[in-house]
Amino acid sequence: MWHLIRVRRIGTILAGWICLAAIAAHAAHTQVRLILSADTARPGDTVLAGVDMKMEPGWHTYWKNPGAAGYPTKIEWQLPPGVTASEIQWPLPEKLPPLEVTTYGYDNEVVLLVPLKLAADLKPGPLDLKAKVSWLECKEACIPGSGDVEATLNIGNQTKASADAALIESWQKKIPTTKTNDFTVLTVRAWWEGPANGDTRTLIIAWGLIINGKLGDAAQGADFFPNASEQFEIQGATENISTPPTDVRLRKLVKKYSGDWPKTISGVLVNQWDSSREGIEVNLVISEKPESRTGVAPVSNFSERKSGQNMETGATPVLPSQPLWQMLLYAFIGGLILNIMPCVLPVIALKILGFVGESRSDPRHVRKLGLVYALGVLVSFLVLAAVVIGVKAAGHRAGWGMQFSSPVFVVCLTTLVMLVALNLFGVFEVTLSGRALDAAGGLASKHGSAGAFFNGVLATVLATPCTAPFLSIALGFAFAQRAPVILLMFLAVGVGLAAPYVVLSWNPAWLKFLPKPGAWMEKFKIAMGFPMLATAVWLFNLAAGSYGKSVLWLGIFLVLIAFAAWIFGEFVQRGRARKGVALVIVFILLVGGYAFALENQLNWRAPIATPDATGPLKESPGGIDWQRWSPEAVAKARSEGRPVIVDFTADWCLTCQVNKKTSIEIPSVRAKLKESNAVALLGDYTHFPENISAELNRFNRAGVPLVLVYPKNPAAPPMVLPEILTPGIILNALNRAAQ
Repeated sequence: MWHLIRVRRIGTILAGWICLAAIAAHAAHTQVRLILSADTARPGDTVLAGVDMKMEPGWHTYWKNPGAAGYPTKIEWQLPPGVTASEIQWPLPEKLPPLEVTTYGYDNEVVLLVPLKLAADLKPGPLDLKAKVSWLECKEACIPGSGDVEATLNIGNQTKASADAALIESWQKKIPTTKTNDFTVLTVRAWWEGPANGDTRTLIIAWGLIINGKLGDAAQGADFFPNASEQFEIQGATENISTPPTDVRLRKLVKKYSGDWPKTISGVLVNQWDSSREGIEVNLVISEKPESRTGVAPVSNFSERKSGQNMETGATPVLPSQPLWQMLLYAFIGGLILNIMPCVLPVIALKILGFVGESRSDPRHVRKLGLVYALGVLVSFLVLAAVVIGVKAAGHRAGWGMQFSSPVFVVCLTTLVMLVALNLFGVFEVTLSGRALDAAGGLASKHGSAGAFFNGVLATVLATPCTAPFLSIALGFAFAQRAPVILLMFLAVGVGLAAPYVVLSWNPAWLKFLPKPGAWMEKFKIAMGFPMLATAVWLFNLAAGSYGKSVLWLGIFLVLIAFAAWIFGEFVQRGRARKGVALVIVFILLVGGYAFALENQLNWRAPIATPDATGPLKESPGGIDWQRWSPEAVAKARSEGRPVIVDFTADWCLTCQVNKKTSIEIPSVRAKLKESNAVALLGDYTHFPENISAELNRFNRAGVPLVLVYPKNPAAPPMVLPEILTPGIILNALNRAAQ
């Protein structure tokens, strides 16, 4: 399925984070400090905190909607009990150069305000207020910066203004509001000027004004700064078609990424005259006809913003316009397709073996095992959904397969999968009285409810590095929603993954097509250990990316685990004498291997630093000349009139690796890239970098793979290729891009 989407170019991250723990923290070109509106406050008061950012001449930071580039400043608070921080109050930004890439931000200085609510039962004395501030500062290049800031607030029986109170008050006046003393919006209208032209459509926004109590002309400096949306973009260029003196009318171009055309928009109406400049926040309903009028839908009450109270009010987010039932259907189909993805194939073999083993059992027993397997899948997806909800609540971006960016998770999963393989080989067996070692390693091949449930869990865990058609669209939708919808979408994926086995278990007549149980099953079981062992090798290779040469100690640990499993199976389970000695040896191997190999030598809970996201890529002799992805790299290549292919991939994504080997890194594609003078960019998502997460979200993707092909015409949108690629799909896209 082809998607013609234009990706907004975002600011390039070219340097690492710089953190200094001090009251005034410094990045390369930005100084940041924490200031308060009061030195002393009473319990129950609200104090305005300000993050004062001073940039060197020519450098700037970004607004809450950075526009076509950059990302907004973030504040992560570390507050004592009884102090609660509200949302950031953003002063009215400027449009920043260059004009061809419109961004919204601040230069020279900005103070971001945050109301801090003090509990009524706070005890007198000093409070240490701390925060970590992260930002992107740009000039010709963009550099991410971060710093720790802190200030002390005294709790007393009266409120005393601070030395920075005047500075905070001056910046408070620059925050967009619903009403000021200078002007009042009378009416606001928004309508489509005409039908859509492909994925673009023209929008008209008009409003009338009273200035200083009189009708006046504020049209010359009028503009509209939109809030960000993942479904569409209101582009930065503004055509002023006002009719002075009382009517402000702007023409804006809207670019749709997915779904239907928006029915509502939110943002800031901007007016400027002489040296005065003010903004007002609105939510607007878009009409199909210009005659329709709507009043201003305020984002929040100005008096509440001024006092810092009730800051939970805000613009109603523009939710994706696809109907929920359609996304649930996509989620179900995506889960269904996961069953044939390479990640889940080892578990499918185990399920087939289980069905053969149960094919002559009581049909009710077979149905029960099918339902238990489905329960294992659904419980696992509920856990994944809870993790996603927790990550979002913590202010981070969530993504499909994000747990594979954790080296600790990869080490644990490698050990577990290796134990499953050893159990399939018959090194040790699972019994009802088995302890932790055999329970962890062999449940996957155990008949009965425990084995069925664990098979469901294992299938889910191994499915997460893979994506499938329909699945990425559904998950991209889900990750933008609230907790109940996220839970519902993940359950739909789980139902799709479990459905074939439930259907088969509830139709015993179909089991007659399976071969009869016999001695061959033991050999088949051993044979299925090899795909599981291959999965363990793949996971071991993933761990090498985080531990470097030290990953050798993980290999030694796995050997010790395998040796312990063999002793356990041979001398404890199948032996007749000295079982106690064997158990002691197993215990020594497990504890000693963990303490020496993992903790002492590998230091597995503190992996080496992830690769520099701005450093050179590893060269592959004879392969495609990949360059590291960045929005600037895309913009540079397109400004030169060259086609661009972007491959967002990850080492843990099996679908990505299959696409690369079968459809991308092949002679015909290499020849086509050279013939068309195309640029190949690689976005490495292995360690879950924030900038690539943001880029995936722009295309409503929850994870990789994502392959984009940009035509050589800089004005043309990129082509979004399917998750499962073929050489023909790649070559066809490159041919179209070169035209």
